Amino acid sequence: MKEMEMETEKDMEAPLDFELEDPLLSPPVPTKKRGKGIGLDDLLKDFFKEKKKRNEREFKRAKSRICYNSDEDEETAHLSELVNQCQQKMQEIGDEHEIPLWGLHVFGNQAPPLPLGSLELRSCKLLQSLLNSELNLVLGLTAEKGETFFEGLLINGWLSKLVFRCGHVEEHLAVWTFNLMLYSSKEELRASGCDFWCAILPSRDEAEQPSLKIDWFPSSVNLKQALEIYGYLLDSSSVVSSLPEVVHAASDSDCRGPPQNIRCWIKFLTACCGVRGTWSIFSTSEAEEFLGVIISLFLDRQLQGLYSLLSECMVAIVSYFEDQEWNISCAEVAKALASRLPKDLNCLRVMECISGVDTRIKQLKREVAFQILINCLDGKLTDAEQILAWLMSIDMRDKTCDYFKVYIHLALAENWLFSNPLVEEKPLILEMWGAFLRNCSCQITNRELSSYASKVRNKASYILQSTIH
Repeated sequence: MKEMEMETEKDMEAPLDFELEDPLLSPPVPTKKRGKGIGLDDLLKDFFKEKKKRNEREFKRAKSRICYNSDEDEETAHLSELVNQCQQKMQEIGDEHEIPLWGLHVFGNQAPPLPLGSLELRSCKLLQSLLNSELNLVLGLTAEKGETFFEGLLINGWLSKLVFRCGHVEEHLAVWTFNLMLYSSKEELRASGCDFWCAILPSRDEAEQPSLKIDWFPSSVNLKQALEIYGYLLDSSSVVSSLPEVVHAASDSDCRGPPQNIRCWIKFLTACCGVRGTWSIFSTSEAEEFLGVIISLFLDRQLQGLYSLLSECMVAIVSYFEDQEWNISCAEVAKALASRLPKDLNCLRVMECISGVDTRIKQLKREVAFQILINCLDGKLTDAEQILAWLMSIDMRDKTCDYFKVYIHLALAENWLFSNPLVEEKPLILEMWGAFLRNCSCQITNRELSSYASKVRNKASYILQSTIH
């Protein structure tokens, strides 16, 4: 009985027929595989195989790294060489910017000014006559107030009218107004003093001006003394090589020029040169010296605002010379300037400032350019043909050629030969000048990076096309 029950239970637990047909419900019985043992030889074989692969990978990686570094080093070295070459070229070009521009410090340390001489005004007859006049009852003028009273008359322009009415300029009054003009720190007083002297100076046409007796008249000594007090450096005894040291020593001073009174000094000098038809105030040598001073003032950058005033004064001094004096004086002024000027752009600045349509001004410009050119050649060549032959011998294709100096020589030669009668007298001069211009224009290539090389080439081409036919 129990056996039957057990069989019945087994039958009930057994899967149904449709369950036997479903593959999902009856997964296949895994087949038993025969296990295979791994030996020591197989392990060693796999180890050495992996080691070989690893070594091959490391070798390829190292090889690629070596090739990359080699290519990178070659490229870096080439690039570094190009950078060095570029830096060298830029350094050569940059050296030109170290060339200083035109400009000199014409004035150094200023000395204490001279006393104005105001105390001596108390003894003036003009003041005494005013003190004793009925007008003084209204003015209440005293001797102590004499200076203040005269200052008011001077500023208002009444002092010159008063002396013309009296017909007399006393010595103390003349000295006082002159010192105010050159040494006063007050703009009104120095300008009024200058106007006073310009008014009382006799004009070329005496009929337009009443006669006036002047007890004291300033001379060239007084004007030179004022320049010394102003700290003027470029006198006839100055040496060009020592000028930078003098200027450097003066640069630390608070009393460094140019002085404020230099404008009145220039105006007074201009007025003095306009009265030679009446008075001969300066000698020929003194006029030559003052002409050199005026031209040198063009080189001070702080005086650029006085360009018109300086030009007017230069023309007045040039006109001061007599016809029989001018040729010799022109050469002397040119030699003196050439001996003091540095051989740089200051030479060309002088050429620009000596300008005008006057025949004497043109002659002065040619002579100054010629003497400076001689000085640039150290005085070894003084003949026109020799100078041009030397210029023609310059090899513009030489890498060591100093194009800055060539530019200076070219500009000086242009100013020397422009409208020069020598060119018409000697046709060979014109031929040699044209040959030098062609060298400058054709021998310098566009590959030359120097800025002055292009300036020489362009300037020579322009001159060649405009003047040589």
